[in-house]
Amino acid sequence: MTQEQDDFIRVTSPVEIETLLDWLIQPGGASLLLDKPDGAPLPVVVMEQRPAESLLLDITAVREISGELKRGLGFRLLGQVNGKMVRTPQLKALDVDAAAGRVTCLGEYPTYLEELQRRESFRARLRLGMEVGAILRSLGDNETSVQGDLKDLSQEGCQLELPSSSATLLAEAALLEIELCFPNGTRFTIKGMPRHKVADADRQTLRVGFHFEERTAEQERKLWFFVREIERETSRYGEEADVGRLPSTLFQSQSAAAAPTVGRRNLLEYPTPMARRLARVAGYLDAQLLELQQGDMIDSVQLSRHADMLLLLADEDIEALLFATRCLSREPWLVRHGLSVAVHALALSSGSSVPRDVRKALAASAMVHDLGKGLLPPGLLTATSFGSPEYQQLKEHVSLLRLRLGRCQWLSPSVIRAIVNGTNERLDGSGYPAGAEGSNLPELARMSAVVDVVDAMRRDRADRPAWRIDSVYRHLLKSPELFDPRWVKRYVQRFGLRPVGSLVRFSGGSMAWVQRLDQQGKPFQVQLTGSVEPPGVALGEVLRGDVTARLGDMIEEIPVST
Repeated sequence: MTQEQDDFIRVTSPVEIETLLDWLIQPGGASLLLDKPDGAPLPVVVMEQRPAESLLLDITAVREISGELKRGLGFRLLGQVNGKMVRTPQLKALDVDAAAGRVTCLGEYPTYLEELQRRESFRARLRLGMEVGAILRSLGDNETSVQGDLKDLSQEGCQLELPSSSATLLAEAALLEIELCFPNGTRFTIKGMPRHKVADADRQTLRVGFHFEERTAEQERKLWFFVREIERETSRYGEEADVGRLPSTLFQSQSAAAAPTVGRRNLLEYPTPMARRLARVAGYLDAQLLELQQGDMIDSVQLSRHADMLLLLADEDIEALLFATRCLSREPWLVRHGLSVAVHALALSSGSSVPRDVRKALAASAMVHDLGKGLLPPGLLTATSFGSPEYQQLKEHVSLLRLRLGRCQWLSPSVIRAIVNGTNERLDGSGYPAGAEGSNLPELARMSAVVDVVDAMRRDRADRPAWRIDSVYRHLLKSPELFDPRWVKRYVQRFGLRPVGSLVRFSGGSMAWVQRLDQQGKPFQVQLTGSVEPPGVALGEVLRGDVTARLGDMIEEIPVST
């Protein structure tokens, strides 16, 4: 007789139980899973079954668990029968014996078994914040490898996100080795065949689906365990979150503050340590944008965590952080823009009496304020001309994002209205989404409108190249009906005519990136470069102090869309 329970069919017939257990009585036929948070399948041998009485197990390979079994710790047996995963209920050890170099365990006999009925092709998708790195290697003498991130996993295969540079490896080899690296240090290796790939030019990535090949019984059991743990961790979040469920230890890093050691961004090089740290926040925003495009909400916990991280970086070294926003050229432009607006808004509000919780809400709202544009029809943002229908569509990005912020209860509603709604409003009422006029716009909205448009105008757009900063300033100062002149002047005073992150040509002929300014707004630290492109690892010498004495006067800013 059988009875359904969750994803399993419960088998209660004594004859069926005995038959299924017979399949497990073979080398490699079963694994043991201890009843504890960090439990993982362990190799055991089912030696003998005594129906309705006991099971005899050989646990010599994992003799270190003998003490836990003697103290009454429960366990399950797992195995695979005819392509289906079979497990026992929680059992207890009746006796543990060590003799002649072997360790055996006499365990309770199960009163029922459970068969997993879910299709092998079911894919467990990793939610935002569940980071599992992947190393993809060629097989053979000339080993090459790339690093990426696991996106979903099933018994049959997985999907990895890889850098675009991995295309060569994928083209040269049919069968590849995949190593999954979980945050707690667990590693799993299996062979896979690439079946399909989708390129994302904006993110410079490939989504590649793999089918697992040459799977062993042990690999099957581990895959089943990993899929179940991913589902378990995912169930702790979402609209019907199981808040009482303990977190999976697979996703508990050995060091809470440690950055993942394996992943797509791990191999990328950055010109400064601060840029590498900011890239972690960029990685969150990139993943959050993809989650939104798949129909999910803004993740409240992850947004809070990364807003805290951004505040920490800003308080530590705001000028290094300002320069770091110019060093993320590999990220999608919505991510680069959101981070730049957030960092510049924090810099503009620093030194004032703004409470920390307001600054955190400001940073969080600014980071995500434009992500709704990622939900607009494809091609709209790259159009070279805008008519009234296109402009009406564009305005919808605000409401699209607002609908996804419902779970962020910690986020101040007034700050959301000011930043998410107010950034695109103008003093004369010509902005959107509400067409609010000056008297109805709070200070944060007036400030964010200036910060947003400065950053936007300094970037290339489909219909025009990036503007020089002096041209941007002139435009804003000549438009007092659109932008609050007080905030325009504060912006110019705070960031100067050659802001941190500007590429500048000097009268001596050299080009350099401005990294720090002195109290008079003159460059105090620059880094030389020979190319007009976003800051990379090939930058030249760093000069500090009286820069103009060595390089001459600054002649011009060179626009570089970063």
